[in-house]
Order: sequence, then C-alpha cells, then structure tokens
Amino acid sequence: MSQLVREKVTQAISVLNELNIDVWLTFVRETIAGGDPILPLIYGNDLTWQSALIISRTQEPVAILGTFEAETARRTGAYPRIEPYDKSPRQAILNTLEQISPNSIAINYSKDDVLADGLGVGLHHVLLDYLQGTSWIERLVSAEEIIRSVRGRKTNSEITRIKKAIETTNIIYERAFEYAKPGITEKQVADFLHQQISDLGLSPAWDAGHCPTVNAGPESAVGHVGPTDIKIEAGHILHFDFGVLQDEYCSDIQRVMYFPKPGEKQIPIEVQRAFDTVLMATQKAVKAIHPGRRGEEIDAIARQVITDAGYPEFKHATGHQLGRLVHDGAGLLGPKWERYGETPDYLIEAGQVYTVEPGITVPGYGHIGLEEDIIVTETGAEYLTDPQTELIVSK
Repeated sequence: MSQLVREKVTQAISVLNELNIDVWLTFVRETIAGGDPILPLIYGNDLTWQSALIISRTQEPVAILGTFEAETARRTGAYPRIEPYDKSPRQAILNTLEQISPNSIAINYSKDDVLADGLGVGLHHVLLDYLQGTSWIERLVSAEEIIRSVRGRKTNSEITRIKKAIETTNIIYERAFEYAKPGITEKQVADFLHQQISDLGLSPAWDAGHCPTVNAGPESAVGHVGPTDIKIEAGHILHFDFGVLQDEYCSDIQRVMYFPKPGEKQIPIEVQRAFDTVLMATQKAVKAIHPGRRGEEIDAIARQVITDAGYPEFKHATGHQLGRLVHDGAGLLGPKWERYGETPDYLIEAGQVYTVEPGITVPGYGHIGLEEDIIVTETGAEYLTDPQTELIVSK
C-alpha cells in the first residue's frame, strides 16, 4: 500500500501545479469512526488525534500528527517531513503555512462530490479556529478539483488491480452461469457467488446484502436490493449485478441469461429486441467516450438509444467511476437531474475508469441490464474485459 500512497502523493503535487493551487491541506481526526474518503489514497492508515497532511506544489509534503503515529507516517515514505505533537497541532500547522506562504489553501469540502467532502462541519470549525487572526483563513478554497483528479486518474498500479478484480469476477460469473438452473432461488444463486468469493479470500465490491443483486423473472425488484426466494423459471430472464473487492480495488459488472421454455427454439422477439437495444446503447456510449467530453453528453447518447426504441428511460445514470470504491470519483455519466448536482458536467479525463450500464425491463420476462467496465485513454475508451454481446442462453 505504501507504494500506491507514494504514487498518489506524487500525482497530487502534479495536480496542484496543473490547477495553480499552492497547498492541499487534509485535516482529520479519529478516522476509524468515519474518516476522510481521500485518506486511504494519500496516507493509507487511520489517524487518531487531529492530523494535518499538507501537500505543497513547491515544497516537500508534511505530516503533522500525534507523537504515537509519527513512525507509521515515516513508513509510508510519502511524507519526508514529519511534525509530531503532544498537546495541539495548531502551532505546527501555522508554522508550516508560514514557511510555505501559500496564496491558496485547498481543504476537503464539496457541495456535489461526496468523496471530496471529508472535512466535516465540526472539524472545519476547529481548523478555522486554529487559523483565526491569520491571513490564511481568507485563502481557503475547495479541494474538490484536486480530489477529483487524484481519485479519478488511475495510476498503472491501480489499473492493474482493477483488471485483476475484473478477471476474478469473470471467472466467478462463468461458474454461476453453469450453476443457475430453473427451480433455484435468487438466494441460492447469491449464496453460490458468496461462497466463491469466500473460497478466494475476497470480499464483495459493495454491501454483501445486495452484492450480488440477482433478479429472476418479472416479479423481482430491480435496484439495490437483496435476493429473495423467487425461483428461476423457464421463459424468464436472470439478471446479475456483481463485483469483487480484490487487493483494495473493485469490479462492477452486470450480466444477463435467458432460460428457454421446453421446445422453445429461439429467444422471444421481445427479449432479443430489448437485449439488442441495451447492447447498442452500451456500445454507442463507449464509442463516444473521449477526454474532454462531459458525462451528460455520454448519458444522453445511451438514453436516446433506449427511448428512440420505444422503451422508457432508465431511472439512473448511464455510468459511474470505479476504483477503490465501487462508486469512485466525482464524474458521472449521468443526466442533469437535480440529485446529481454538477457531477454530469465534469470533464472526462484519460486514466478514469467508468462503468457503462443502461437497462430495460421486459414485461413478463425480467430485467436486462449490461454493465461494462472501461478505461478512458487519450484517444477514447477501452473495455477492461470482453463485453457481453450475446444473450447467454441456459443449456
């Protein structure tokens, strides 16, 4: 983990220079009780007392923290300068800022990006109290652009970890496709996937209560919901939403199967047409992804394919960023709905990893949702695994 922390701190310095921001100050306390989401990337450990991680674009990074955590900070190798304290970090923070003399100090708050909003109101007041009477208090700005870039632009080692998680997910899916049969319940399918994860010593990519989501047929509730005793039946669709957490990074992939009725020679027209429409929406969205485009534009492309085919629009974004968390990073391939704030306006950048996941519910059959994981390159987007291009038909 220390190597990754060093990579991300180095990346942060580059981002500060790019944004012309002098200092990024991450201020935390008792992080085991609910720490700043950026901390695992730029420190990699919990912190107990009030602590300030100060990254400057002109001077070496500084860690101001309790005496008993100084050695852990040294071991990260990311903070050449360690300033331990016993009674209060106030003077060390002021001295460091005086030495750097920044024109701008970014702190971790954001209206729209939950992963950049780690400071908290109470601790924000503590920091303002420490800076009271100085000129630094007037130079505070939001760190959301810094965090958006540091979290979103994946390093090579991060991409390698995500790919491994995806490879493992594909292996488990292949086993699940063999296991799933008419008469087996959603819960049994989920239990099978959980056992595969457990046997590998891994964890689900999100809450195990609905990772995987398993939808058997038309009566199954679609969304962030756990599996039920509904049984797989011939003539129904089986939909999966599943990912693993491996080496601290996630996958997130959706797949669909169809279980033919006895004597049924081909997939019903309604099911095949819906699958083809979702596939087209996915492919067109992926093809349109390029650095510099806005997430809203990509969402509109996928959404229009669905609605032009006569289906109702899906009630979620076309895709989200993926990484250390299953919903990772600020940028969203989503519509300009109020609940998303400005996140659909953020520019797509090379190095970001996104999911692309339009969907259609087919009355009488079930839900068809595909979800592919892609990486943005300088010239477009690349799939991180072979996408599903045909409906999987149970034997």
